[in-house]
Amino acid sequence: MDARELLNALHVAERLKDATRHCYTSGGRHESVAEHSWRLALMAFFLRDEFPEADMDRVVRMCLIHDLGEAFTGDIPTFEKTEADEQREETLLDAWVASLPSPYREEMAALYREMAERRTPEARIYKALDGLEALIQHNESALSTWSENEYALNLHYADDRVGFSPCLSALREAIREDTIEKIRRGE
Repeated sequence: MDARELLNALHVAERLKDATRHCYTSGGRHESVAEHSWRLALMAFFLRDEFPEADMDRVVRMCLIHDLGEAFTGDIPTFEKTEADEQREETLLDAWVASLPSPYREEMAALYREMAERRTPEARIYKALDGLEALIQHNESALSTWSENEYALNLHYADDRVGFSPCLSALREAIREDTIEKIRRGE
């Protein structure tokens, strides 16, 4: 990738630093999409030895790019996102990916297809971690920042994503325990 193409791609990605998510940080400010993606990739790095059959470098790449569509649409919480929102984001992202030089265009398009299909171990790991990171962040934020539906979401969200992995199932259960304790304490 030449210098100008790299800068253009990085300028798009930079938007994720300002695109805020519904969730708050432990310090009381809205989390950015970039922060979520960074910690998601860090989770994959720390869990790499738990999945010897998986290409965890590919999982990290998925984590890094998974929310790039939000550079064009902003973040819409999962419980508010409509099919029309998803289609708009996908259309804008596909157009941007198609504008990238080879081999990045082909690699990103293939990763996005794999992530959408969720048939490979890598795609299932990425998708599970994506949900779990959001739950961890909610547990780190003040209860006063939670919407009413997030109490139930934090107890059950991503349960359907972790069943293939004892490690991720155990992590999900630990997160649920933290949620129950947080709600009990009223923090």
